[in-house]
Amino acid sequence: MTFDLPPAARLYLRPVQLADSPVNRDGEVVRLAGGLSWCSAFELIARQDGKRVLQRTVPVADLPDDPRIAAILQRITAPRAPLKLGARVVRLDQPQVMAILNRTPDSFSDSRTLSEDADAAASAGVDMAAAGAAILDVGGESTRPGAAEVWEGEEIERVVPVIRKLAAGGAAISVDTRRAAVMAASLQAGAHLVNDVAALLYDPQALEVVVRAGCPVVLMHSPEPQKGPHGGDGYADVLLDVYDWLEKRVDDVVAAGVDRSNILVDPGIGFGKSLQDNLALINGLALFHGLGCAILLGASRKRMIGALSNEAPADQRLGGSLAIALKGADAGAQLIRVHDVFETVQALRVWRGLRDSALIAR
Repeated sequence: MTFDLPPAARLYLRPVQLADSPVNRDGEVVRLAGGLSWCSAFELIARQDGKRVLQRTVPVADLPDDPRIAAILQRITAPRAPLKLGARVVRLDQPQVMAILNRTPDSFSDSRTLSEDADAAASAGVDMAAAGAAILDVGGESTRPGAAEVWEGEEIERVVPVIRKLAAGGAAISVDTRRAAVMAASLQAGAHLVNDVAALLYDPQALEVVVRAGCPVVLMHSPEPQKGPHGGDGYADVLLDVYDWLEKRVDDVVAAGVDRSNILVDPGIGFGKSLQDNLALINGLALFHGLGCAILLGASRKRMIGALSNEAPADQRLGGSLAIALKGADAGAQLIRVHDVFETVQALRVWRGLRDSALIAR
């Protein structure tokens, strides 16, 4: 297969024709990020002046000999280093569950009990870990559309007591916040990872806190992170626009002193995006392996599921949440952020069993 690659264009590789095993397919498939998914072809995209000028499906063996492609391919295939979270090590060679533990009154979960009682929230976290969650993501501010902002002191009061209790039990803990003071207080209380919906852009001190702590961080895409997680004026090409935004943000954070192996990326499903935008991002999720970072997918109980199922309320979106979780696992996402831990862990264990069976040579 021969074709010319525009020299001034940006190139992208989206793994397609995903496979569950490389057995008897030497030279035909490549492994995604050292995980349990392989692909036999790539969608090769060239973009120039904001438009796609080339889009071809190319078998692995027929990829053009171009240094730009080689650089992206290296990032796609490089294994992701495990996360060192206190005494725990979370391997990223298979999909892991990050449990949502919100202490906000309007969460999609059992918010009233958890928001009013730190002991109940900590107990819920212990149960989530026992159900198989690798990381507990503790949050104290709602990021739902229209939610009121929370004073950072109140946010600290919501999350720190729970983090301290869970850390004493040896759990791997993430803090879901965009405020530097909350990050610092949470890390001091025993959190190990920062999950920021604003990609360290909302608070001018946030990046400094993460650099100083040397902790892993999740950088999530949103259109206007300095203003809030929702808004924006739409996208010319949502998949490539989000990819470009995250690529620049990762590069900036690396330049500031954070090791790329400590950065995870999140395309921000539901944040300033339409239903069609969200579907395009989930369908194209494997593209983000080209950033060379682990991928977090968070779509649990989100409104897009209701929009596709007769406006089912949040507590009736388990089926849709599991469908997206398995789609993410197939695409090689390393972390799946969910409310329904037991059910998602069970689904991923069955998924893993199917993968293990496929890896047995026939």
